[in-house]
Amino acid sequence: MASSSMTQGSGRSWTAKENKAFEKALAVFDKDTPDRWDNVARAVGGRTPEEVKRHYETLIEDIKCIESGHVPFPKYRTTGGGSNMPR
Repeated sequence: MASSSMTQGSGRSWTAKENKAFEKALAVFDKDTPDRWDNVARAVGGRTPEEVKRHYETLIEDIKCIESGHVPFPKYRTTGGGSNMPR
């Protein structure tokens, strides 16, 4: 499975701040937005349109792997209170 925190070609990991800006930009600039990757790159800052597009493609591949069952679910510990939700 590809790593969504590293983009091939850039050699530089994505920070949590960049990933958050990337997620927000994807919500604003959908697939029908002209110059989508230019806009997303500007919103993230410090990344090229090619880098954000590759990061998106890596994210899509990760999602496909998860949805197809190739990635096991984590085993969360449960605590008292009757909830099975992770904390």
